[in-house]
This record gives sequence, C-alpha cells and structure tokens, in this order.
Amino acid sequence: MNFYKDCLGGELTLNRFEGSPVEDQCPPDMKNKIMHSNLINNDIILMASDALCSGELQEGNSISLSLNCSSEEEIRTFFDKLSVGGQVKEELKDQFWGATFGMLIDKYGVNWLLNYEKTPYQ
Repeated sequence: MNFYKDCLGGELTLNRFEGSPVEDQCPPDMKNKIMHSNLINNDIILMASDALCSGELQEGNSISLSLNCSSEEEIRTFFDKLSVGGQVKEELKDQFWGATFGMLIDKYGVNWLLNYEKTPYQ
C-alpha cells in the first residue's frame, strides 16, 4: 500500500488484526497482517486487506483494478509510477470511446486499467 501511496498520493491508514476485536479468532501468523487499509486522495479511494476469504492465493490474474482519472496529467503520472518495475501491456493512447486508456501489470503482479474520459460522463 505504501507503493500505491507513492504512485497515487493521498493519506494511508493501516489497521492490523493485532489489537482488533477479532485478534483472538485469528491464527498467530495473521496477527501482523492488515485487516483494513484505506488510501484516500480526493475522489480516489483504494481499499485492501491481507485476509483471504477462502482458499489459496493465486498471484497474478486474480484481480484487475480500474482507475478513472480526472485529467491527462493525472493518468500519465499514475501510469508512469504504477508501471515502474512492472510491465506495460498497452501504452496510453486515445481510444474510440473518447478516452485515453492504458493497461499495465505492476511490480506486485496486479493488473491495472487506467482511463481518462476526455468528455465527462453525462
């Protein structure tokens, strides 16, 4: 989450299982894991957790995050920062739906889709 804070800016809060009302219900290896994290920067709210609902973690294509940006400058800044150490899948470019759009996989294996609507939604 600190990496995403560096990329997106904003204020980050982290709440661990340790010290929470559910601490006694957690296995010992969960105590230092993040129960809730929030990264808030104006209209952007990114939430995450270390807790798996069930099953084993499958790194890679388990999720994709879509980020709608508010300006050309913002999408380029976020795209450049998120792609450091990762892999660009599709460079930022103008699309037929009237937006600038690009895709990448960040250094943690998370898929990102970034979009900037040049004509705001009505």
